Amino acid sequence: MEMEPHDRWQPSHVQGIALVELARQFGTPLYVYDGEYIVQQYRRFVSAFDPEVRLGVKFACKALPSLAIVELLGSVGCGVDAVSIEEVEIALRAGIPAGAICFTPNCVGFDEIRRAVELGVVVNIDDLSLLERFGHEYGDSVGCGIRINPHIVAGGNPHIQVGHIDSKFGISILQVRHLLRIVESYGIRVVGLHMHTGSDIHDAGVFVEAARVLFDLAEHFPDLEFLDLGSGFKVAYKPDDIETDIAEFGATMSRAFTEFCQRYGRTLQLWFEPGKYLVSRAGYLLVEVTVVKQTVSSLFAGVNSGLNHLIRPMLYDAYHHIVNLSNPTGKPRIYSVVGYICETDTLAWDRPIAEIRPGDILCIMNAGAYGFAMSSNYNARVRPAEVLVWEGQPLVIRRRETLDDLLATQKTLHEAIADSRIRSDGALG
Repeated sequence: MEMEPHDRWQPSHVQGIALVELARQFGTPLYVYDGEYIVQQYRRFVSAFDPEVRLGVKFACKALPSLAIVELLGSVGCGVDAVSIEEVEIALRAGIPAGAICFTPNCVGFDEIRRAVELGVVVNIDDLSLLERFGHEYGDSVGCGIRINPHIVAGGNPHIQVGHIDSKFGISILQVRHLLRIVESYGIRVVGLHMHTGSDIHDAGVFVEAARVLFDLAEHFPDLEFLDLGSGFKVAYKPDDIETDIAEFGATMSRAFTEFCQRYGRTLQLWFEPGKYLVSRAGYLLVEVTVVKQTVSSLFAGVNSGLNHLIRPMLYDAYHHIVNLSNPTGKPRIYSVVGYICETDTLAWDRPIAEIRPGDILCIMNAGAYGFAMSSNYNARVRPAEVLVWEGQPLVIRRRETLDDLLATQKTLHEAIADSRIRSDGALG
């Protein structure tokens, strides 16, 4: 169910269920995801394109690597973009067909590439040395995609731009001659071209400019099956924030891609890898206020969470809108919302929020993408539970961790010594 504009930034319910009730039922901190909104976003994206375009949508699994979320998206026809062999395995276990998974790793050992080939997923290579090894090992028996760095600055938050000249991602467009020599020497069958310029791009013209780099490069590769333009669509993080007009984007890109296919002589597939666009606004992080602390310079609202559960504000200077669910009509005061981690651990700086009291439940919005996915056990804190609301029912899709989970892979010093002696005695025997 899509939120109406008037309550978009004052959420209280998900599919008719009060968020404060979910906090009481499952405890805090708690990640909550609106499954209907995720499906709605997928369908909105697909419908933005001309039906004649052979569109392939691959969910960027790194945004929310959840079996249930991946399975949900797969049920409506979405594939998966994986950046690690573990994400590939998650997608397969969630029921995504191997042919609907693209694997675009960076700086990995060749063993991951080999494993991906064994699993039958599409592999995008972004390094000349790995491409050469791929050709040596597989020749033309296995097709691959090639990730290009177009050296295009996409704008937006500089922390999340990856298409510039100093980026570690992709094979530089300036290295095309070397790239072509490797492809020719080993007879590599290139089935796709890939690029991703970064995140928070709201101008369709940036995508078209990047796409034209691939359009021009495609003339060197006669066996292409797809062009993959990555993602980076801008979502709104606060009132009056700009966001990508997906309808306009789909229409513009459909025209440009159709014209390219006519020149190329065949109709290829057009792939995208949305992550934030599909799940960011669908997610909420519910936290409880532990203390309200007035200092000589600031009014702090301390909560039972922190950068260990949502690191984006500290890592990227990212803005996440925060609402007081327990006192939504209270008089606003200026707060800095901080966590319980023994670091500078700020979730929001100098933010007007309805009066906060100890015990109140705060809702941190846009927590669906790169929230739980980037969480950690720093300070030996456990990670939250995750609840998916689907068809009006709250479903626990990941239980809350316990201290036993944190210690499950550890040994005491005495245990390690004992195990070492057992191994030594066995070897001697």
